[in-house]
Amino acid sequence: MSFSKIYTRGLLGLHAPLIEVEVHVSQGLPSLTIVGLAEAAVRESKDRVRSAIINSGFQFPTKRLTINLAPADLPKDGSRLDLPIAVGILIASGQLPENCAEDFELIGELALDGHVRPVSGTLTLAMACQQAKHKMLLPLDNSQDINHLPNLECYPVSHLKEVCEHFLGTKSLSSVEPATASNQMPYKFDLADVKGQLRPRRALEIAAAGGHSLLFKGPPGTGKTLLASRLPSILPPLSNQETLEVASIYSISNTPHTFGQRPFRAPHHTASAIALVGGGCDLQTTMRHYKQLCDKLLRNTVS
Repeated sequence: MSFSKIYTRGLLGLHAPLIEVEVHVSQGLPSLTIVGLAEAAVRESKDRVRSAIINSGFQFPTKRLTINLAPADLPKDGSRLDLPIAVGILIASGQLPENCAEDFELIGELALDGHVRPVSGTLTLAMACQQAKHKMLLPLDNSQDINHLPNLECYPVSHLKEVCEHFLGTKSLSSVEPATASNQMPYKFDLADVKGQLRPRRALEIAAAGGHSLLFKGPPGTGKTLLASRLPSILPPLSNQETLEVASIYSISNTPHTFGQRPFRAPHHTASAIALVGGGCDLQTTMRHYKQLCDKLLRNTVS
């Protein structure tokens, strides 16, 4: 077979759109071309993939390779596409069985010796994979990120050779067992730590009970941050969906997080409004609105 299709995921904010890695092997001078709006980290993957395939005991095809990352209008970034590209090349070149990975989604960065390195945003990718009812192959070091996600058949791998042995049927991989512990973890700060301060304590209790906003104002050192950091300890526990959403944000930012705890953020007092709420824009939405505006102006001009 000279063609293969492997499924993986990209990251677009908190969304993980499906990406199809299409590989075609044809006659011609040896070359490897990646198309589909790939950024620098993705374009550089061809050197990592070549070395990983050779060092895993397989042959890199000495033919013309064309790799298409669909959809073509979605920017692809990061190194998580290394593993699906490598498996796609091995299938297209006939070294792995046809359709062996049709039910799988693969993510992972490859080292030159074939080891699979961890990537960020694993939980977001796994949640989207779960909704699509696909199986998942991910780096071994990321397996702890998704062990609280039920109903997902996931296989952690540490080397490209393990992936190939699983698809060849010579050695099966073990799936991740979901965690059975409760997701309600005790908060490290407690409102009981605050002595006195009856009025702000009462304000915190009213805000927590009614779901209100609260503003503390005063000179530095009066305990505003200390009081605010204790508010999550009297809030209701996170629901399962809220727990996964919070953990997904921390997973994308590659920040350590205690699963099941409500987040508390303490931005610096010099932070601007844009730094607090976020800036930028959705380029695709902006271009669509711009096109609609141009079409409207053109119709008015013609009429």
